[in-house]
Amino acid sequence: MKMVFRWWPNGDDTVTLAQIRQIPGVSGVATMLSNVPAGEVWTPKMIQSVKNQVNDAGLEMEVIESVNIHEDIKKGLSTRDQYISNYIETMKNLHEAGVKCICYNFMPVMDWFRSQLDKPLRDGSGAMAYDHNYASNLTLQNIIDSMMNGSNKMTLPGWEPERFPAMAKDIEFYQGVSQEEYFKNIAYFLNAVMPYAEEYDIDFGVHPDDPPWPLFKLPKVVCSAESIRKYLNLNSSKRNGLTLCTGSLGANSENDIPAMAKEFAAMGRVPFVHLRNVKHTSEKDFHESSHLSTDGDLDMYAIVKALHDNGFDGYIRPDHGRRIWDENSRPGYGLYDRALGAMYIQGLWEAVSKSK
Repeated sequence: MKMVFRWWPNGDDTVTLAQIRQIPGVSGVATMLSNVPAGEVWTPKMIQSVKNQVNDAGLEMEVIESVNIHEDIKKGLSTRDQYISNYIETMKNLHEAGVKCICYNFMPVMDWFRSQLDKPLRDGSGAMAYDHNYASNLTLQNIIDSMMNGSNKMTLPGWEPERFPAMAKDIEFYQGVSQEEYFKNIAYFLNAVMPYAEEYDIDFGVHPDDPPWPLFKLPKVVCSAESIRKYLNLNSSKRNGLTLCTGSLGANSENDIPAMAKEFAAMGRVPFVHLRNVKHTSEKDFHESSHLSTDGDLDMYAIVKALHDNGFDGYIRPDHGRRIWDENSRPGYGLYDRALGAMYIQGLWEAVSKSK
């Protein structure tokens, strides 16, 4: 297992590489080129520039999160082949820079949503939260405004401003796309890129839908054990894997996260794990919590044990943290609470390992 930490380059992060280097046990970062629009090629020069920064800080750049998929690929339009070709060229360039894992998602239009980006908690910290009734009654513009107003003027993953002008038309387009049609578009993409994933020695981990239920009647792809099995069966390559995000899947209290960790890790189909906790206030309302098991609804020890006992040897990162100690940062991605999470996760991993 390798512990990594998400980091944005090009001055787009309040957390520095020097700070990440000081977190015990963290060997590298999961990073991306957020300034390159979806569908365009990441050039060797761009990639090497970021890699040099990471390596000069004493860290590895083996995980990319994310190489965003152009919406035309998701829609199955005739233009998708050119965008897939660009994607494969980016894969080649990442391989030559030593990248081993790509986290991505196939969520249409919007990657994730929270109705509140800084909900006050009892202990004085703040966390991202989701209220389903509130979210269900928002217009698209309300959603965009709420995300941007709570972003602390920083880029939010999946909410890049260049996406906004097309969102309304994209949502309208998907009203006529069935779940089965959408899965065919996914299979087309996977069948095109998986041979190159094999050639370039890169594992792919699809990120679950967040939250794991529909907004604006958009197709949902990865939100349950059944849907994960369906996704993995679209292409039999072991490179076609899952980013096990415990918080995204755990937002649905019916999902058994330790059982998922056991099943898919045993298959060798989990190259990357996002570990975090959630606390439900109703069936579909929740807020994010500290990583500690007793602060949320997920048994973090059971999840780590299931991964460890079933041969997981990929990358783990602490996922969304709370805002603590008056830190001013990108929502969910400050230094302090995620550093605490990294240490807690490693403590669990060590305890499981030594108990054997």
